[in-house]
Amino acid sequence: MTPSCLPTALATAPAKSLHTASFLTKNGRSSLRCPLLVSQTRFLGAVSTHVARRTLFASHSLPVSASSACKHQPQLEEAHLHDSDGVPTSHVKLLNWVGAQQALLEPQSVHWCDGSQEEYDKLVGELVEKGAMIPLNSKLRPGSYLTRTDPTDVARSEDSTFICSRHQIDAGPTNNWTDPQEMRGELEKSFRGSMRGRTMYVIPFNMGPIGSPLARVGVQVTDSPFVVINMRIMTRIGQPVLDVLGNDKEFVPCVHSVGKPLEPGEKDVLWPCNISQRKVVHFPESREIWSFGSGYGGNSLLGKKCLALRIASVMARDEGSLAEHMLILGLTSPEGKKHYVAAAFPSACGKTNLAMLQPTLPGWKVQVIGDDINWMKFNPKDSRLYAINPEAGFFGVAPGTSDKTNPNAMETIRKNTVFTNVALTEEGDVWWEGMTKARPQGKVVNWKGEVWNPSMGDQGTPLAHPNSRFTVPLDQCPAKDPAWDDPNGVPISAIIFGGRRETTVPLVFQAKDWNHGVLVGATVASEKTAAAEGNDLGRLRFDPFAMLPFAGYNMGDYFNHWLSMPGRVQDPSKLPKIFHVNWFRKDAEGSFMWPGFGENSRQSSSCRVLKWIVDRLEHPEDSSLYTPTPIGFVPKPESLDLSGIEHLVDDEVMEKLLTVDTKAYLTEVEKARTYFKRFGDRFPAKLTKELDSLQHRLLNNFGVRND
Repeated sequence: MTPSCLPTALATAPAKSLHTASFLTKNGRSSLRCPLLVSQTRFLGAVSTHVARRTLFASHSLPVSASSACKHQPQLEEAHLHDSDGVPTSHVKLLNWVGAQQALLEPQSVHWCDGSQEEYDKLVGELVEKGAMIPLNSKLRPGSYLTRTDPTDVARSEDSTFICSRHQIDAGPTNNWTDPQEMRGELEKSFRGSMRGRTMYVIPFNMGPIGSPLARVGVQVTDSPFVVINMRIMTRIGQPVLDVLGNDKEFVPCVHSVGKPLEPGEKDVLWPCNISQRKVVHFPESREIWSFGSGYGGNSLLGKKCLALRIASVMARDEGSLAEHMLILGLTSPEGKKHYVAAAFPSACGKTNLAMLQPTLPGWKVQVIGDDINWMKFNPKDSRLYAINPEAGFFGVAPGTSDKTNPNAMETIRKNTVFTNVALTEEGDVWWEGMTKARPQGKVVNWKGEVWNPSMGDQGTPLAHPNSRFTVPLDQCPAKDPAWDDPNGVPISAIIFGGRRETTVPLVFQAKDWNHGVLVGATVASEKTAAAEGNDLGRLRFDPFAMLPFAGYNMGDYFNHWLSMPGRVQDPSKLPKIFHVNWFRKDAEGSFMWPGFGENSRQSSSCRVLKWIVDRLEHPEDSSLYTPTPIGFVPKPESLDLSGIEHLVDDEVMEKLLTVDTKAYLTEVEKARTYFKRFGDRFPAKLTKELDSLQHRLLNNFGVRND
């Protein structure tokens, strides 16, 4: 077993192992005496004896900064590190941390990921040979593969996700909390030896364009080659990231294991996992992420929700920036003027469709920066918020995606895509509910690996899991914005909130000012979707800022952080304007009233709402565009461009879509008051004042003022 502080010499691995590295011994002993650990090692990191030792957790008894996981462990001599060709970095803290993980996890070997095509092809080839990845028809989906997870490992696990801050109040009432020392004890038991018989992959990854001042670096160790494959798509990985780290820059340490060690001679399963022991744990003060037992997306791709939102939101709070669950798109008018817009929607409520919108309004163009994560930081020179998408790919929900609802997404996934838990057709292509009106002809294999044919009807359906996914490089998207990977980010003109609301909430309205906009974000609510586990799909729940499962600290403090933004810039008037949209209003018969993401999405009617938002940005004083209402500025029906869809949205429908029902909204206010009580004295007084003002306007039917 390898020491938790590395020996002073590191061996060069065989060429075929692609940076697989282990630790040389001298005369059967480690070449560096380490007081934390006494053990014997041999080439390729295989364990020869098991001895008692202190663990990595002991070095975390006090809060430490990111990347200081081995802060209290003996440091390597830098001169010796430069002589080691088998490990592609001389970052001492990183090497110490990786060594500590090898000691804890006891892998058979260690592989430093370089992010090359050769490495990707090798890992994919191994999983294909194992049967865990299925090559698709190369003529229909070149370079693409299908994977089926264990039927119990299909979604984010909010019930087993923890924010282990030092004090429970700092995690807040919306997060699961366990005392950090108690949790470390549990993790010690779970992770000890969890990679026996497997390879430990070391993935240096960059969230954001390489070299961006808004980007952050993480390093993940994992025993899942499937995770490596997907991390290569979703982030920037490998040597360029190590070059950014240099010898001493900070990184977020991430540890992942599927939790299924292999004994000698034991045959592996196609999808190893340990769901009964699943945990996804965040330590915000030390910026650590530990995930055990699941191989599924957000539970195992630790750069995604874990770092990009839960840990990054804590870092953003401390630094005065924002890390949000938001898409970013560029809107260009026929006159060539461009605005960048951010939008927050709960999962599976249309973010990807909106981000890749194909407008049919003459001269308008919509281009995507990102469909899920948004990191924003103020530029002191112009007081504007600049945003990057920290991801490099799409992790999209497959069901409902079609040439009709999202043609840009369908074009993006025509090649070099990894599909998870969708159906496999007789022709060797993929299929899911909503891709076509009719199910495929011939034999189909559903997401569980069961054969289905048309004569079976609904038996064996759905053919694709409701949360089945595709992972694909963003660079393949035909609608990508030229600035999608600009390291400087793009300036945000507007922020849009929305949810799946069948009643009450109008099609679109604008908040009267920033603080009112924060209240709008804090009261986002939506029917629960299949992206999270549970049997209560469709139940309405508050999802403030679409961050309910993702804020890494007390949501009351999170609200206060948003309220602090005007005080962080010289010119608060340059802050983005805030809007709310609702594409999902239904009529008495249960049909969608606005033709946005349904059968008529070819008309791209949601672009007409975006056009109104741009009009408000460019002509804030034009009273012909809006009606002041108690909840904000609502469009006048004639201010929305309905050319080409008049037959779908008549005057009566428009009146219903834009009417503010004060009685219904007063009920919403009371629901919000009840919800906000859970935050106790952490709930900002400024938001209470905003809620009181909204109630006063509703009771008296006062419209907001265009200050």
